[in-house]
Amino acid sequence: MPGDSRRVPGPQDSRSPHWYGKQPPQHQETGTRQDGRADHDLRPVYLHAGVVSQATGSAYIELGQTKVIAAVYGPREIARREEFTMKGRLCCELKFATFSCRRRRQHMQDNQEKDVSLIVLQALEPAVCLDRFPKSQVDVYITVLQDDGSALAAAITCAAAGLADAGVMMYDVVTGCSVRQCGDRQLLDPSSSEESSQEGENAEDHGMVTVGLLPSLNQVSALVLDGHLQQQTAVQAVKTCISGCQGIYPILKDCLVTSTRRKVPAVDPTSIRASTDGQNGRT
Repeated sequence: MPGDSRRVPGPQDSRSPHWYGKQPPQHQETGTRQDGRADHDLRPVYLHAGVVSQATGSAYIELGQTKVIAAVYGPREIARREEFTMKGRLCCELKFATFSCRRRRQHMQDNQEKDVSLIVLQALEPAVCLDRFPKSQVDVYITVLQDDGSALAAAITCAAAGLADAGVMMYDVVTGCSVRQCGDRQLLDPSSSEESSQEGENAEDHGMVTVGLLPSLNQVSALVLDGHLQQQTAVQAVKTCISGCQGIYPILKDCLVTSTRRKVPAVDPTSIRASTDGQNGRT
């Protein structure tokens, strides 16, 4: 039977060429990673709220060299052409900047960015009180400025901080964290080189796990598994992600407290004393 000359007879499974690049040693002898961290250590976290003045709320986060910014607009009225609903609507759009990755991204949103946007939306919806703003919607726009690993986890945390900075009523603030499973090793908060590393590729357990957690309620709002993991390994990876989310939560909490204090105008105690004296004089 003649073959189809227009079809490329390529392999069934394909990999990105970055998988076959030279990888630096993982330092397994000393038990440390490329940047000197232990397997269950987080990268330095920087989080700041209120960075976009034109938005209702915004936040900026750095996980090592991963940099993400989020802006929140609304609540605003839903267009009339939309279906009537007594519950509010949450819309999320994530975009990688064209210069954020090793391979230049397109200006238009591709399928991967649409999938990641849906995951972030599913992680945030259980935390937002949608019944508090009926017939309205809140728009969340996330931009990944630099992707050095764990971009999805950083986007979840940054978007939740932006919603809290906007004053949107929430049951809890969502935090995200990722784990890279390399055989018997679990690398918390992996970098870009660790995500594309071939270490443990031939083992039974290899892949990525990302968890979105409501820390105060101790409930998981999102779970993404990419790769091949056995049941016990997957459960252990989820527990490691939860511990990482709980480690990020105090930083997120302090950031929101500082942002709230900055928004409340300071009151001059002398003016209060003067007004009190005037009232006492009139009486």
